[in-house]
Amino acid sequence: MSTQFEQSPATYRRDRSRYLWFIPLLVPGAIFLLLPVLIALNHFGLQNISQLFSWTGPVVLYLVLPLADWRFGRHRRIPGGGTAGISEDDWFYRYIVWLYIPLQYGSLMIGAVLLTAPDLSQWGFHGALSTSAKIGVALSMGVIGAVGINAGHEMAHQRGSFERWISKLAFAPTWYGHFYVEHNKGHHINVATPEDPASARLGESLWQFVPRSAVGSLRSAWRLESARMKRLGVGTWNFRNEILIGWTASLVFWSGCVLVFGTELLPFIVIQAVYGVILLESVNYLEHYGLLRQRTSNGRYERCKAEHSWNSDFLVTNLILFNLMRHSDHHANPTRRYQSLRSTPEAPQLPGGYPMMMLLANFPPLWRKVMDQRVIDHYGGDEHRANIQPRRPAARRRIAV
Repeated sequence: MSTQFEQSPATYRRDRSRYLWFIPLLVPGAIFLLLPVLIALNHFGLQNISQLFSWTGPVVLYLVLPLADWRFGRHRRIPGGGTAGISEDDWFYRYIVWLYIPLQYGSLMIGAVLLTAPDLSQWGFHGALSTSAKIGVALSMGVIGAVGINAGHEMAHQRGSFERWISKLAFAPTWYGHFYVEHNKGHHINVATPEDPASARLGESLWQFVPRSAVGSLRSAWRLESARMKRLGVGTWNFRNEILIGWTASLVFWSGCVLVFGTELLPFIVIQAVYGVILLESVNYLEHYGLLRQRTSNGRYERCKAEHSWNSDFLVTNLILFNLMRHSDHHANPTRRYQSLRSTPEAPQLPGGYPMMMLLANFPPLWRKVMDQRVIDHYGGDEHRANIQPRRPAARRRIAV
C-alpha cells in the first residue's frame, strides 16, 4: 500500500528538530552524567544527599515527566511525527534507537557496581550504599529496562534481520524475551478484543490486569512459537525458538554479571526485572483500556482502527518513548518508524501523558473516576460496545448510571 512517505528522497523535508531525539538516550545515559555530581557531593561530605540520586528513575517517571508534560503540553507536530515528508530511510533515527542498547548495558554495569561494592571510596563514598539506596538503584534500573523494551519494540517491528536480532538484547535485562513473539504475532492481531491478554477491560484494575497480561502473554507467545516450530517440522525446545533465544540472552547476561559481581546481585536482578515488567504492563493497560473492536456480519472482528487505541500528544513523554503515545498510527502501520508516526484526530485522547496516567492507574478508584466515563462517552453512552471486565457485572451497572 502506498503511503505519503513513499516518494523520491529529493522531496523529503529535513526535520529541523531532529536532534531532540537524543532526549530518550538520557534515560540510560543519566548515570554517566550524574557520576561527576555524585563524586563531588561525596567529597564534600554530602553522602546522604548523593544517595538520594539512586531514586532518580522513579522520581523522573512519576514527578518530573508529568510536570514536564504539563509545562510543554500537547504538540501534534513533534519532531518527525506528523510532519509530511520526514524520511523513513534517514538512518539518523535508527542510530538513535540502536545507541540505546549499549547505553542501557553500560548503565546496568555501573548499577551492578553500586549494588554490590562493599566500599565505594574510589568515588568518594565510604562504605557501601544503604539498603534504601540500593533499592532505588534497582528500581531505576527497572525504569531503564522498561524504556529499553520500548526501544526493542521499535526495532522488532522492522523488516531488517539486524534490527530484529538486536531487539532481543533490549528485552534481555527484564527477562521479557517472549514479548518479541507475542507483541507482533499476538497483540497486533487480537488487539482491543477479549482474546488479547494485553488489552485492558473496562472496570479492570491495573493490579488485576498486570498478572493477567503477563501470564496470558507468555502463554500466547509459547503457543504461537510452538505452532511455528511444528510447521517447521522441529520440536518446540529448539534453537530456532525465538522465546528460548530471548531467555538465553537473559541467562547469559545476568549469569555473567553474577560471576563478576557475586550472588548479592541476585535480589536486585529480580527487583529491576519485576519493576520493569510492571511498568511495561502499565503502559499496555493505558493503551487500549475498555476499547473494543466490534464484530462484523461474518462474525469476525472489524479491522483495527484509530478508535481502538488511546493516544496522547504530550510532547516530552512522546520524545522519551519514541512516539509510542501515537499508538493508533502504530497499530495501523506497525512497520512505520517512530519519527513518521502521526497524530490521529479520530483516536480518543488520554487526559495526560503516560507517566501521569500510570501514576493514576496505581489508584483504581481514581483511575475509574477519570477514565470509565471517557470510555462510555467514546461509545456514545452504550457501555455494551466496550470491552467490559466480565467478572465484575456490578461495575457495568455503576458506569451505566
